[in-house]
Amino acid sequence: MLCGRLSSKLVAIYGISEETVMQQRGPDSSPTTMVPNLLRTEDTSANVERLRFIEHKGKRILLADLSSCSHQQLIDCIKAVPQYVTRQPENSVLLLADFTGTSFDKVTIEQLKIAAVFDRPHIVKSAWVLSDNLHQVLLDAIRRFSAREIAVFATREQALDYLAG
Repeated sequence: MLCGRLSSKLVAIYGISEETVMQQRGPDSSPTTMVPNLLRTEDTSANVERLRFIEHKGKRILLADLSSCSHQQLIDCIKAVPQYVTRQPENSVLLLADFTGTSFDKVTIEQLKIAAVFDRPHIVKSAWVLSDNLHQVLLDAIRRFSAREIAVFATREQALDYLAG
C-alpha cells in the first residue's frame, strides 16, 4: 500500500487512513489508487468552477484555476484535484494549475505535495503558472516528494502551449 510517511500525512491533512485508500483494478487490469471524497466543504459550487476540463489546440486539459484564491478556497481545490484526476485513465491527464496571485503556507504546501503523489500515475504532463509567489526551494520540495516533473510558466497561455505541444 502506501508508505508510512504518506499514510500519516493523509491522516493528518485529509482525515483519512491508509485503509480508506482503495486499490481497484483499472480497465487494463492494472491496480489504480482511488482516493475517496477528499473535498470536505459545505459549499463546493464555487470551488468546482475552478476545476474544469478545457480544450486548447485540440488537447483536453484539466484547468485548476487557483488564481487569487483565498486560503480556504486553495485548500478545498487542492483536495479536490485528485478526485478529478484519478477518475481518468492512467497516463492520460494534462494538468494546468494557475496559482497567479495566490499565497502559500505550510498547510497548503503539504497538501500540494500529497495531492501531487495521488495524481502522478494519471498525469502525462503538468504545468503550473506562478507569479514569484512560491519560493524555488518549496517548489523543489513538492517535485521531490511527488517524484513529478512540474513545468513552471509566467503565463497561462505559455503553460497551455507547453501542455498542448
